Amino acid sequence: MKLHSIDAGNFKLDGGAMFGVVPKSFWQKTNPADENNLCSWAMRCLLIEDGNQLILIDTGMGDKQDAKWQSYYYRHGEGDLVKSIRAKGYTENEVTDVILSHLHFDHCGGAVKWNADRTHFEMTFPNARYWTHSAHFEAAIHPNQREKATFFKENILPIQEAGQLFFTDKVTERPFKSIEILTADGHTEKMLMPLITYQNKKILFIADTLPSQSHIPIPYVMGYDVRPLQTMEEKSVLLNQAVENDWILFFDHDPTVECASIKMTEKGFKVNDNGRLDAFL
Repeated sequence: MKLHSIDAGNFKLDGGAMFGVVPKSFWQKTNPADENNLCSWAMRCLLIEDGNQLILIDTGMGDKQDAKWQSYYYRHGEGDLVKSIRAKGYTENEVTDVILSHLHFDHCGGAVKWNADRTHFEMTFPNARYWTHSAHFEAAIHPNQREKATFFKENILPIQEAGQLFFTDKVTERPFKSIEILTADGHTEKMLMPLITYQNKKILFIADTLPSQSHIPIPYVMGYDVRPLQTMEEKSVLLNQAVENDWILFFDHDPTVECASIKMTEKGFKVNDNGRLDAFL
């Protein structure tokens, strides 16, 4: 098995929205905001080569939307989903499976792209099965008012129309021999969190339950979460498991830190060690 961190670029989001009720005087120490109160965040994906499967977790936001829309999120950095995959020695056609942790635009937008003359949409990974949870798919195509602005039909429906959409909860056998799919409901309905077994280690793609190292304290919950109190409960359970079982957490949005291990202290959960993914493998 081989694991690769994939850089799909950076974007900006409001610091207050990213940290919820936590005062700016606390979170700006680790995530300084610009003059518009925006902080920089990564769109980090994970590529896993496991036998005859090449599995990609998340796809960033892609580039289907027009320049005006893109400007709202201040895309920056050199990262690009497809270029990053190619830099690791693979092509889009070799990807066998795409696990979409959830269908918010910054996690699934890169799954679908315009064709060459921009007349219709096509799959970025034409030979892949795209995985989500059936309850989450229903929540995405019939969104509540809170999440309506982050579920885009052009990111979601073309996958179904192409016949490449699969549900992790509707299969009788596990589709991945080395990946267990955990779910969470605090950030959004039935978000997927793949737990990867790599040799004698466990790596958890914790998705937006804990988008960055700065979100480790239990009260540090995003304003975007549909059930913030449930997020706090889910974080507590997962962080306890990470401490007890020496899990490695893989962060999708941390601007600099790819992974961390966790320890329990008198003041709560803290980082034990952090750095690049390859340093933990």
